[in-house]
Formats: sequence, C-alpha cells, structure tokens
Amino acid sequence: MTTIRIHIPALLVAGLSFGAAYAQEHMVNEMIVDVCVLQTAKGETDPDCIGVAAGACQTATQSGSTTPGISACLMSENAVWDRLLNQEYQANRKAFADTPGMTEKLQAAQRAWVAMRDADCEIAYDRYGGGSMRTIASAACQMNHTARRALQLRDMREY
Repeated sequence: MTTIRIHIPALLVAGLSFGAAYAQEHMVNEMIVDVCVLQTAKGETDPDCIGVAAGACQTATQSGSTTPGISACLMSENAVWDRLLNQEYQANRKAFADTPGMTEKLQAAQRAWVAMRDADCEIAYDRYGGGSMRTIASAACQMNHTARRALQLRDMREY
C-alpha cells in the first residue's frame, strides 16, 4: 500500500528553523479544522473556514503576529489538513480497490496534484524574492492547497 505524504518544501523549512518549544506554542486547535470539514457541504472545496484555526493561533500567542509566528500557525493548520488528506487518500484507495486500475489512477492523480501544489507554492515563495513575506506566502499556499485537496478526496467516494 502506497501512502502519498505531503511535505513542506525545503525552501520553507529553511526559512523557518524553529525549536520544538516555539512550534508547540504555535499549535492550532485541531477541532476548528474538524468542524470546518463537518460543516463544509459535499462538493464545496473552498470554504471560508480554511485558515480560521491558523488565525486563532496567531491571536492566541504573543508572537503570533510576527512573520515566524504567522508562518508557524499556518504550517500547524496545514499539518492538520495534511493528516485529513492522507486519511481520505487511504479511504479512497480502499474504496477503489475492487475496480481494476482505479488505485493506480488515484495514485497518479495524487502525484500530479503534489507536483502542481509544489510548483504553485514555489511561485508564491519566489514572488517575494528575499523578503520575509515569502515564508507566509508559501505556508498559506501549502495550507490552502492541502485543505482543498483533502475536501476533494473526501468527496471523491460520493460520486
């Protein structure tokens, strides 16, 4: 069984070398994301609740309004969406296992999506040159793409 893992690009990680304590301080409330998923109608892939957990994280910490704090909160919400994405991907693999060729098509689609997400987020990062906004832009791009894909995968078994 193949698991497609979403990763934060090396460009973003290189710009955010934080200690464990800092990362712990900037953890999002996963229940906010879970409620977002539950309240998002089937077929909807861009609900207003994407980013709400990161926003709450930013206001809950003293450093949440700094570039590193904003980025850490966005990456923390992205990690929750990434977990959900991988759960949905695995559920789809199981659901499609009895249809010849479907798991391979799902895997190919997911790999293509990863490549597209990475390319889009590299552009978001590079648009800011050497500026500190690039880490926020890349983290937001990662989170938004991952959240939307998690919802797409959730709905894939419904149609």
